[in-house]
Amino acid sequence: MIDNFISADTSGRTSSRPVLDLSGPRITSSFEKLLNASDEQGGVETFVTAIKFKNSVFQEVLKPENVQDLDKDTFLGLCAFTASVRRRIGAWIETQDFEKLRMHIVALMVGEVDGSDVDARMAKFCERFPHDRSHRWVRDLAAEFLHFSDMEKYPLMTRWVWDYAANTGVIREIWYADDIDHLTLNIADTYETHLVLREEISQFLASNGVFRDVLYYVDLLLAQIYADYISEQGGSFLRTDFASEVDPLEFTRRMLGLDGIDPDSGRTRVKLANGKRFHLSNVEMMN
Repeated sequence: MIDNFISADTSGRTSSRPVLDLSGPRITSSFEKLLNASDEQGGVETFVTAIKFKNSVFQEVLKPENVQDLDKDTFLGLCAFTASVRRRIGAWIETQDFEKLRMHIVALMVGEVDGSDVDARMAKFCERFPHDRSHRWVRDLAAEFLHFSDMEKYPLMTRWVWDYAANTGVIREIWYADDIDHLTLNIADTYETHLVLREEISQFLASNGVFRDVLYYVDLLLAQIYADYISEQGGSFLRTDFASEVDPLEFTRRMLGLDGIDPDSGRTRVKLANGKRFHLSNVEMMN
């Protein structure tokens, strides 16, 4: 039986880790929606396979020996898999020095084995860009590149998972509190916080019979939780960022960028400065 909340200090570690009071019923509700909706679309394993594919592409491109030679077309191909990045990157990159961006990405990808410098690396990467609304995608770019280059080492740390400054994200949507609409959560959006969240979601999945491909299921469940939030907003501003709902898993796929590239034509959802969609010339990279 799932308790009313799941507390993150069950790990037994003595370090001052963030404590997340997460609502078991809210997580269960999203998990059941994910399973039920995916039954009509080939089953949840179909979506697990799609995330595995995305992971394999990022792993290959962002290997230490490959990222040094990252070119603009391949970079834009990766961006197509990241919803919040692809909406702005096409126009932005037209006026920027890609070689400089590539050097910043290389620096982001190289770090300590134990992950102790992840927050510093992400902060340094973000500092290379203006701190305004039109560059909020930068953190998501860093988070997705790290996560999908090594899913075991890096949990998913995008803004939609948790954004302390905006007080929004998955953590808020599953927080155990009756008055959550009036609370500001004092939970930093750090590497450690996202590790704790992943541990808790993994424990939930294990208690519900998921023992294989857990990291992929974690991503799917996080995306479903936030997709439920988007759906609940009805006609709010979020509908301008995400197309009107066609099926129950549209937003779930969108959060994970699984709808970014047409594998047959190479047409992506990255819009260039001239308004045209970026076409990936090397479609085999995505197959």
